[in-house]
Amino acid sequence: VRSDHVVPIYVINLLITDLLQLCCMIVWVVPNVDETIDTIVFYIYYFALMASVGFMVCISLERYLVIVHPLWYRFRRTIKTSVALCVLVWVLSLVCIVIFYFYSGYVFTNIIFIVFLLPPFPLLIFFLVGTLKALSASMSVPSDEKRRIVGILVLVLLIYTLLYLPDIIFYLVVYDKTLDFLSSILVRLSPLADLVLYVFMRKRAVDKLLASVCCCRMDRNEISSPSV
Repeated sequence: VRSDHVVPIYVINLLITDLLQLCCMIVWVVPNVDETIDTIVFYIYYFALMASVGFMVCISLERYLVIVHPLWYRFRRTIKTSVALCVLVWVLSLVCIVIFYFYSGYVFTNIIFIVFLLPPFPLLIFFLVGTLKALSASMSVPSDEKRRIVGILVLVLLIYTLLYLPDIIFYLVVYDKTLDFLSSILVRLSPLADLVLYVFMRKRAVDKLLASVCCCRMDRNEISSPSV
């Protein structure tokens, strides 16, 4: 992690949460697991799940600041600030899990998950809309960087909408078995969906993708156009 490029800190932490979730899901499919271990794994899984949501918001916030507040971001971004924000995400996730452990009633559990999962959704929308509005006025960011930033914001919002929004709806409405099953399956796909995000975070990944798409379109146009 370089001093002038702090976003990998959030990506590394997001990767840690994904690995924790995958390890927990592996333990769940192992037969004859001790009940105590199964309970511990259950809380570790939801602890990592909550932390992953927080780091997705951190990534979107960091990309938003690059476009909307470039001068402030350039002089204020430091590794210490990013590390402190990561620690805050881990602590808040741990606090929610501790509360969930001591007050595990159905209604109280729904409140905890709604409070933690619902606010990131409008925040991600705000970051994307604010970034799109500020793109035309931003002159300090190269065009390829702009495309990559927008691609990351769109991808984060898309992952959250497809995988986490059904879970939010489940906690907001009356218990439904089908919705419970669907939301559980989608949430457990989040570590795999984050793999796409890691590819987009790599420099020039979006540019190569757009270049390949443009080449395919040009080839199709040459084939469809009549020869003179």
